[in-house]
Parts: sequence; C-alpha cells; structure tokens
Amino acid sequence: MIKAACHIHSEWSYDGKWPLAKLVAEFGRRGYDVLLTTEHDRSFTEARLLEYRHACAQASSENVRIVPGIEYSDVDNIVHVLVWGSVPFLGEALSTPELLEKVKTAGGIAVLAHPSRKKAWKRFDPEWVPNLLGIEVWNRKTDGWAPSKSAAALLNKTSLLPFVGTDFHTPRQFFPLTTELEIQSPVTETSVLECLKSRRCRATALNMSLEEFLAHGWRRSGLEAAEHGRRAAALVFRKLKLV
Repeated sequence: MIKAACHIHSEWSYDGKWPLAKLVAEFGRRGYDVLLTTEHDRSFTEARLLEYRHACAQASSENVRIVPGIEYSDVDNIVHVLVWGSVPFLGEALSTPELLEKVKTAGGIAVLAHPSRKKAWKRFDPEWVPNLLGIEVWNRKTDGWAPSKSAAALLNKTSLLPFVGTDFHTPRQFFPLTTELEIQSPVTETSVLECLKSRRCRATALNMSLEEFLAHGWRRSGLEAAEHGRRAAALVFRKLKLV
C-alpha cells in the first residue's frame, strides 16, 4: 500500500515555509511515498505553474514522489478546491461552478477543501457533486485534532470520497492523516492520479481507516475534548505573549 500525504504547501505558496526538498525529506522520514501538493493560486500564472511542475519533478526522490496541484479560492476566499492533474492554470477568483467545470473538461481531479473554514459548507451546492471526487472531512490546520462535523454531514449526502489533509504550512501540521493508494505499477504522477480517479484509495487517521476510526464515538469525543483543550491553551499562550 502506498502512503500519500494530501494538501501540502511549500514555499511556492505565499504563506508556505518549507522548500520542496525539505518536504520530501521530512515526509519521507515519516514513511510517506507521495506528496499531493496544493499551492495557493495567488500569484500563479501558467508560466509559473510549468516552472513549479518542473521543480516538483526535480525535488522528487527515488522514494518520494511529488504530485503537484493548486488550491483554488473563490472570489470571497471562502470556498477552496484542491486540483491535481494536467490542468492548465485556470486563474484566480473563479466561481466554484466555473472552476469545477474547467477542471472536469481538462480531465483533472477536484476535491472540496476544509468545509469548516469560514463556514464554507454553507455555500455547498449539490450541483457541484458530479465534478468533484471528494470532500476533505479532516483538515489538520482548520479542524485540528478532530474531524469536521460539518464536512461529514456534507459527505453523507453524496457518494463522494472522504479525504484527509494536513494543510501543511509549518511543522505544527504534522499529524497521522494519510491517504492509502492501491498502486501496483511504479509510483508516478500518472499512476497516482489514475488510482485516485478509479477510487482505489482510502483515507486513514491514526493508522486506521477513517471509517473504522469514526465507527467508535468515544474516539471522536476524546479527540474533540483534546482539541478543545489545545485551542484553549493556545489562546492563553497568545495572550501571554502580548503581555
């Protein structure tokens, strides 16, 4: 089984910190075989996207393959969509329906990112479903140590795949959220994308399938309590820094 980390930002994003080579080294050390990167669309152009794709190919190692992608934002910066595949740069501030249609036409993959962020779930339109592969139900940066309740509610109304992502910007987002891929052939960008499109993958959390993890309510409750404590401690720490 191939282990992939989804929703990764490098220094190619305006708010990213790490170079691609460092991401390859650190995620590889943690047992990952694939990095599904998603750089923010801000400041990208078609020329920069081609340059970025080349940089990802150069930074990939024998053991860790980078699959480059873009995280697109709508005009209000509320709805975000993760896009992978041989898709040209589509531009900034596109409406979500227009974006999804263009991704589908280009043969790419689209996943709705962190529905809990800025209550993006309230803008979800069931008409988007045919052009989406999945919904990110657990985003480490937005949701923290527990999965999103609002994302799960959206997913339950569809046959879309559940995705988990670290939304990596800094080491704080390291967390055991993994996408397992059933790939028999060599691990390439093409084989990874074909695996996702054929749904030969599963989301895992804390080394178990997401379904298994969520089947026991005490696990979610425990992590929700831990996340509540983490946020409260972080708030206190920030206030102390201002004193």
